[in-house]
Amino acid sequence: MTSSSPAQQVLAHFARLAQQRGYTLDAAQRAAIEGFAQLADELLRPRLFRRRAPRSLYLWGPVGRGKSFLLDGFFAALPFAEKRRVHFHAFFRELHERMFRQPPGIDALAASLDELLEDCRLLCFDEFHVHDIGDAMLITRLFKELFSRGVVLITTSNYPPEGLLPNPLYHERFLPAIRLIEAHMDILPVAGPQDYRSASPAEPDPFGAGAYLWPGSAAQRARLGLPVLGEGRVQVPVGHRQLTAASATDGLLHFTFAELCEGPTAVLDYLALSETWQHWLLDAVPPLREASSAARQRFINLMDVLYDRRLTLFLVSAAPLDETLADSDIADMSRTRSRLSQLRQIGPD
Repeated sequence: MTSSSPAQQVLAHFARLAQQRGYTLDAAQRAAIEGFAQLADELLRPRLFRRRAPRSLYLWGPVGRGKSFLLDGFFAALPFAEKRRVHFHAFFRELHERMFRQPPGIDALAASLDELLEDCRLLCFDEFHVHDIGDAMLITRLFKELFSRGVVLITTSNYPPEGLLPNPLYHERFLPAIRLIEAHMDILPVAGPQDYRSASPAEPDPFGAGAYLWPGSAAQRARLGLPVLGEGRVQVPVGHRQLTAASATDGLLHFTFAELCEGPTAVLDYLALSETWQHWLLDAVPPLREASSAARQRFINLMDVLYDRRLTLFLVSAAPLDETLADSDIADMSRTRSRLSQLRQIGPD
């Protein structure tokens, strides 16, 4: 009896996975799985018969279409060890830190990738998106380096490549990275009509154990063991600096929206703090349409980090969630709205 090919193993793995979870795969998901199956055959073809590295894959589509499910399923099914799956922000933070530690006079990016990737042949980025021009310039260099090394890259994103770094002031400067993606990656839309995340209850996890409180009365807070917002402030170390927080005690990190989102913070700060603090309270969240565009983007990035790390989040605002998020549909807000809808909604008594 001949053993099944890598492609057949991937297809069988997804068939079992869908059956176990009661999923009916849509046409876009099936097409992505076919692309994974072909990639598995190419990755596991003896090197003697491979002329070049297989093409990478770029999966994009709206929230709730199963992109992370597909990526995780393929990563689990692929029967070799030379692979790494990581949230893009987490990888980017680690890359920054390693570059900072490199001695002067060398190519810090290349040396850091040598350390990070070692024998990695397949690198999977979940939740790839770009909104900062400084990050964008480094991402262009990163992708160029990955493709020149023959690393196969799989990314998931809510954007088609042309939609990355949508800010019109900077988009043109990111075009070299977009052209690299188009040259080295097959673009697979996973954009079926069904939002599966909203159609079925979210699986219980620490993020969903949090809550959205309005108006955040003392009685509401007391029932959940949350502090009231007082006048005192504490300094919380993050990297080489300090951030001002409302409180930081008993495993709960407590910021106001103004302190964390209106101030000069970044994704790297949220990632660093998420390693120490498992429970977060973001207080005095205003209607986002009244916040600056930079603050709205920081809020979105913070939600991405806390959701991906499966940390418990409590949000306090004066109004219901729909009102707080109303008229603030900047890039990525649909993903944030979908994620925050999984929190318990606690209104006036």
